[in-house]
Formats: sequence, structure tokens, C-alpha cells
Amino acid sequence: MNHQPSAISHKLFDWSRVDDVLLDVDGTLLDRHFDNFFFEEELPRRYAAKHGLMVEDARERLLAMYRAVEGELDWTDLNYWTKTLDIDVVALTKELDYLIAFHPDSVDFLRHVQAQGKRIYLLTSAHAAGVKIKVAKTRIDRYVDRIVNAFEVGYLKMRPEFWPTCQRLLGFEPSRSLYIDDDEACLAAAQKFGVKFLYHRSKSSSRQPPQPSSRYESIESFHELLAPGDRL
Repeated sequence: MNHQPSAISHKLFDWSRVDDVLLDVDGTLLDRHFDNFFFEEELPRRYAAKHGLMVEDARERLLAMYRAVEGELDWTDLNYWTKTLDIDVVALTKELDYLIAFHPDSVDFLRHVQAQGKRIYLLTSAHAAGVKIKVAKTRIDRYVDRIVNAFEVGYLKMRPEFWPTCQRLLGFEPSRSLYIDDDEACLAAAQKFGVKFLYHRSKSSSRQPPQPSSRYESIESFHELLAPGDRL
């Protein structure tokens, strides 16, 4: 049975109702500008140069390749794209790691949740090699109890099969968990599994305007969930 998302604000939020905070990484805690630039701009440029194509033609070809495996593990598998494109995608990720950055409000929020004594789990559809690079760049791991990537689970977060396996790995109680993501499909899968407190992150990229959800309570900034005195 589907559960309706529960609205939360700093005026009403009762932390005693939550034991576990589940957070998406790319677009939610980290600026999605890196991923957008990487897959929509730089990788098409490299592919165009390799095959003597116009960049726009290369972009259209790559976007079609992305769509063909959307929702499957290959979609985010850096090794798959290295083999498919004959471009070292992991090395390119390291080359561009200067673009990897937190959203400006993320560390405040993580520290606040830590101070509340809650368990913090990062759930990501990203490939382990990319996660490793982003952790090295941001040290995001110091704020959390564990990072779970889709390849440990066997499914991307948007797939309903992800959630029961993830729950077995982490032991969270869905009815006492808060989950925040910038992807509606991932929120829908979590909602179907029974995660009670759901929020949509509308400002996923620093270079794009907010895109509020029509299905879920949206926040542009984590500061909307914090009282002014909680902003560290």
C-alpha cells in the first residue's frame, strides 16, 4: 500500500519520530552541475574528437545511448561506458574532479543531523568508482554512517527492488526514516516501500533554476528544514 509523503518543517519537525536519515548524493548533497557537464558536455566533446563528429551530433548519439540503458545498472556503470565508448571514463572523472562540490547548505544539514544523534546513510545509484572519487574530493564520508551504492544492491534506487535489499543491508525502519532525493522516481520507489518522511530537493544544480516536484514536498535548500539557530 502506498504511503502519502509526510510534510516536515522546522516548526513541526519532531526528531524523535526519526531514527534514520537517508540521503541521495548527486543533486541532493552534491551539486549536479558536475554530472550534467560531464555527461552532456565534456564526454560528448571527447567522443566527437575521437570519431571526427560534430559535438552536437556526438551529444545526440550519446544521449540515445544513455536512454537505451536508463534504469539499468549500465546507465551509471563507469566501466560499461569506458568499454562502450573506448574512453577512460574513470580517468576523465578524476580529471574533472575540480567541479565536484557540495551544495552550500549540505554540510550544515549533515552536521545538524549528526548533532541529533541520528544515523545517516547515503544512497546512490552512482558507480563505486565515481563514488570513490567524490568521497576523496569532498570527504563526505566523515559525516555519515555508511554509503550504499546501487551496485552493492543490484538495482538503481528508482527500481522497487532496490529498497527491500537496501533495508536488509542497513536495518532502517521505513516508518521512522526520512529520505531526501532530487529524483521523483527514486522517491516514488521509496514511498511504495513505505518510507514515511519524503522530501524532494528542487535545486539540484547551481547552474539551473529550481524544479519543484508536483508529487512531493519540495525544498530548495536544506535550511528550510532547520530553524535559524540550527544553521552552523
